[in-house]
Amino acid sequence: MIIETCLLNDKEKISACILAKENGADFVKTSTGFSSGGANVDDIKLMRRTVGDKHGSKGKWRDKDIRACTCYGQCRSR
Repeated sequence: MIIETCLLNDKEKISACILAKENGADFVKTSTGFSSGGANVDDIKLMRRTVGDKHGSKGKWRDKDIRACTCYGQCRSR
């Protein structure tokens, strides 16, 4: 399931992740890449904490931030 995290507050992001998990989504992704923002480290961490280890989380990166890329490599599964 793709959620546009740049358009949501943290409570809405958590709700979207829980709904995705409860309805059988294999993973949640931060962005389609067509909205105003892409992935950031804090969103990936929040999503990962919310969906847990059995579900994947993916980031749609727009920047070349090395910290973000490192987190992406550690957080992405499936």
